[in-house]
Amino acid sequence: MLLRSIDILFSNPGAFLDIAIVFFAAVAPALLIAVTVHEFSHAFVATYLGDHTARRLGRLSLNPVRHLDPMGAIMMLLVGFGWGKAVPVNPFFLRSGPRAGMSAVSAAGPVSNLLTAFLCAVPIRAGLVPWRSPFDFAGLEGLTLSGLFAELLGFVIFYNIILAIFNLIPLAPLDGSKVAIGLLPPGPAAAVARREAYGPVILLGVIMLDWATNLNLLWGVLRPIVNVVGLVIVGQDI
Repeated sequence: MLLRSIDILFSNPGAFLDIAIVFFAAVAPALLIAVTVHEFSHAFVATYLGDHTARRLGRLSLNPVRHLDPMGAIMMLLVGFGWGKAVPVNPFFLRSGPRAGMSAVSAAGPVSNLLTAFLCAVPIRAGLVPWRSPFDFAGLEGLTLSGLFAELLGFVIFYNIILAIFNLIPLAPLDGSKVAIGLLPPGPAAAVARREAYGPVILLGVIMLDWATNLNLLWGVLRPIVNVVGLVIVGQDI
């Protein structure tokens, strides 16, 4: 986010300062909340199902530091999107079996993100806090504390929905791959499993292509789904 706004620093320093304030008061905390909730939920469900690997490594915690990945954290600062440290899980320790167990552990992250977005939308739905659409920087000048809180809620909702939908793509290393393997019949599940090795390359290629060309292929797929989910949770387009 800050990287994409760097040109504003030279053309309108005041506007860049407003964006920087919103970033450190709303965007960065919202990202930390979304990533922490996501990774903690993986660790919680894995522990509940009998694998205590994550708990022994200190990952059964809501302390963001436990879940931060250095490169993912840098990407959060530069572009407003990043990732957390993967939670280690031994599927053979899960009581429900490796396939069903990993599906449940993987689904826990996206489901927890959607629940977090829903809870944060309650005061907006109740009319206690106004809805401020993320990245709509019009009117940031003179933003009050209550306005910053509204920005924070907006970004928490936005990033939790984004993280949930993005991770449900059935492509390794995203959660959707393990969820699909656990839910699909054996034949299709095996086909998804065979393609897991190519998932990171495909995903990285699409992300780099979008970044280099502004084609927004990934966002073009995700945006309609995000808007529908946002409409259900908040009653507004995200």
